[in-house]
Amino acid sequence: MVDSHPQPAHEADASRGFGTRAVHLGIEPDPITGAISPAIVQTSTYVQDGTQSPKAAGFEYSRSANPTRSLLQRHIAGLEEGAHGFSFASGLAASDAILRTVLAGGGYVVVGNDAYGGTFRLIGQVWSRFGVAMTAVDLRDLAAVREAFSSLSGEAGEVLLWVESPSNPLLQVVDLAALAAVGHEYGATVVVDNTFASPYLQQPLRLGADVVLHSASKYLSGHSDLVGGALVVNDDDLAERIGFIQNAVGAVSGPMDCWLTIRGLKTLALRMDRHCDNAEKVAEFLSRHEAVAAVHYPGLAGHPQHELAARQMRRFGGMISLQLVGGATAARKLAESTRIFLLAESLGGVESLIEHPDDMTHLAVRGTPRAVSDDLVRLSVGIEDIEDLIADLDQALAGL
Repeated sequence: MVDSHPQPAHEADASRGFGTRAVHLGIEPDPITGAISPAIVQTSTYVQDGTQSPKAAGFEYSRSANPTRSLLQRHIAGLEEGAHGFSFASGLAASDAILRTVLAGGGYVVVGNDAYGGTFRLIGQVWSRFGVAMTAVDLRDLAAVREAFSSLSGEAGEVLLWVESPSNPLLQVVDLAALAAVGHEYGATVVVDNTFASPYLQQPLRLGADVVLHSASKYLSGHSDLVGGALVVNDDDLAERIGFIQNAVGAVSGPMDCWLTIRGLKTLALRMDRHCDNAEKVAEFLSRHEAVAAVHYPGLAGHPQHELAARQMRRFGGMISLQLVGGATAARKLAESTRIFLLAESLGGVESLIEHPDDMTHLAVRGTPRAVSDDLVRLSVGIEDIEDLIADLDQALAGL
């Protein structure tokens, strides 16, 4: 069930800058009131013209379609330079939808070994019950990716290549164009989780991906006030199948969450530039601190994929991870000692957050081959004054 409410052609002009499109894409003043802000259509159902003739606008029931959600879906698709967008109740609901769409009859997922713990849990503990197998490999190693595909039997069924770049939590960057080419050689549908980068910094569809995935709770909405997810695709047939799953399963985002995400998208370019400005300075500070053993940030010249990130991304993002000389004890103490960096899961909001992945976001993979090091701390660098952020980290590190 593909969205049947196309955006005005003049608003889809890709020649306009990203910031302009983020503010105006598909959003027009209300023709009756002149309201600039789009409406929150808070309704479950719609009056029909007859038993066999819905209203001309085509809305029947808000699980199937809602005007506010339709606007958001067009907005996200436009920013990713994709043809079709779909909004879900969470990032994992969006992940589940693409798994249902492609692997409903069983199949195989090749995934990066440094992927979000919830992705491993969803595939390995939920979809494994329905005949879906998973292999985790280092996606920076194209030979290893080829080997994973080559090992599949002819009866493996449908195949997904699941990519994060930058990855969570080690900020590894992979060559999206090269991976998409390898995946397509083996008939795989290539999914790229673009949550850490956002469409402002990176557009995977332009690099060959089939599906772009977002946790809209993060940078897209940007204010830590909602939970949502999104998928964007170009292929019409794939879009039709995703739309069917979206409607049939019903894990859709509500009108208020959609409206808040639309509002967040309008400032995405501004926020991402500030996130990047701050993260670059924080990473430089941390890389010089005696209590820090390693800093993982693509913007540092010493990052193994720095040059690739510079080619593939507009800038390097607002996420940093670091490892402490004092090990797990120091990592936990640092996470509990900051004052401006708030101890919390999630990321991508205007406020800076700090967390200990082994105890928090990646607890689900503790004790497995994909466990993260217990000396690792992850930072989501917000938009506060950089002097305050560095002073906060400095005082916390001094106490280790």
